[in-house]
Amino acid sequence: MTTVGIIGAGQLGLMLGEAARRLNLGLVFLDPGAEPPAAAVGPVIRAAYDDPRALHELAERADVVTYEFENVPVGAAQRVAEQVSVHPPVAALGRAQDRLEEKRLFESLDIPVAPWRPVDSAEDVTRAAAELGLPLILKTRRLGYDGKGQVGIDHDEDVAGAWERLGGKPAVAERRIAFRREASIIGARRSDGATALWPLIENRHAGGILRVSKAPLEAPGLEAEAARHLRRLLEALDYVGVLALELFEVDGTLLANEFAPRVHNSGHWTIEGAVTSQFENHLRAILDMPLGDTAPTGHSAMINLIGTVPAAASRLDSAGFRLHDYAKIARPGRKLGHLTTVAGSAAERDRRLSDALKLIEN
Repeated sequence: MTTVGIIGAGQLGLMLGEAARRLNLGLVFLDPGAEPPAAAVGPVIRAAYDDPRALHELAERADVVTYEFENVPVGAAQRVAEQVSVHPPVAALGRAQDRLEEKRLFESLDIPVAPWRPVDSAEDVTRAAAELGLPLILKTRRLGYDGKGQVGIDHDEDVAGAWERLGGKPAVAERRIAFRREASIIGARRSDGATALWPLIENRHAGGILRVSKAPLEAPGLEAEAARHLRRLLEALDYVGVLALELFEVDGTLLANEFAPRVHNSGHWTIEGAVTSQFENHLRAILDMPLGDTAPTGHSAMINLIGTVPAAASRLDSAGFRLHDYAKIARPGRKLGHLTTVAGSAAERDRRLSDALKLIEN
C-alpha cells in the first residue's frame, strides 16, 4: 500500500485522511499535539515539526510527504526532501511564508496587487504612509494568518507607534482597498503540468477569519481572470498539489491578496459540492494519479464554526446541511468544524445559508 506522510495533523490532515481512505492509501502524520484531529484517520508521530529523528522516521515510513499548513519550518521540509519526494515544492512553501517575497512573485507574473511598500523600521512606516496614503494595513512578513500579525493605520495619529505595536518586526505596508467582495480560486497540478481548477468562490471573513464561502461565484469574466492568475502561479512555481489564491474584487477586476500552498479552508465545500474534492485531488496530484473532475454538483455554501460548535449545528446536520466536527478543544477564535449545504439553485442555497446563520448566531 502506498503511504502518504503529512506534516501536521489538524483538521486539514483529517480531511486529507478521509480522502486517502477512499483511495486506499496509507497515512502517517507528524504533529506535536496531544490530541490532533487527524489521529482519527492514521498514526501520528508525536514530535516537534523540526525534530530530526521524527522527520527521518516520517520520511522512512512514507512514499511521498506533503503538509497541511503553510508555516511548516522550511528547513524541516528540506530535510525530508533529502530522503523522499515532498509536494508541494519546498520553494513554494518558502515564498508563501514571506509576504515580501509573495508580493514580488505576484508582480513578476503580472498578477495585480494592492499598492504596497516593504517596512523594516518606524521611518519606513512614515514613508509608506506618505507615499501610499491612508488607510494602510501593516502586516508582519512572516507567521501572520487569520488576521494575526496585523495593525491598521487609519489616521495620521496612528502612524507613530505602529511599528512598535506590530512588535518591531519586518513587515509590509499595504494600501487598504475598498473591495466589493473577497474571492478565491483553487487548483490542483501534477508534475507533468496537468491542471484542474474548481470554480471561483465568494468568501466572507469576520475578525480576520473565514466565516462563509459560497460556490460557484457566477461571474465568468472574473473567473477567467482568476484562472489565468492561478495558472501562471502554478507554472512559475513548478507546482505539484493543491494551491489556493485569495483575491479581492475591486472595480470589476481582481487583486491578489495571498496564496496558500496547501488545501484551503475556502475549498471545504468541494467535499460534498464537487465531483472530486480538493483533498482527493491533492493526493492524486502528489502521487501522479489522474486528476478528478472538479465540476460542481450544485450550488454550495460552507459555514465555519469558530470558537464553539452550537447546538443548532447538530440540528442543521439533518436539515439540508452536513456537519464536520473536528473534535478539537474549544477556545475563542479556533476553527472547530464546518457546515456544508448543496442546493439546486443559488437562490435556494442563499436561503438555506441565511436561515442557518440566524440559528447559529442567535
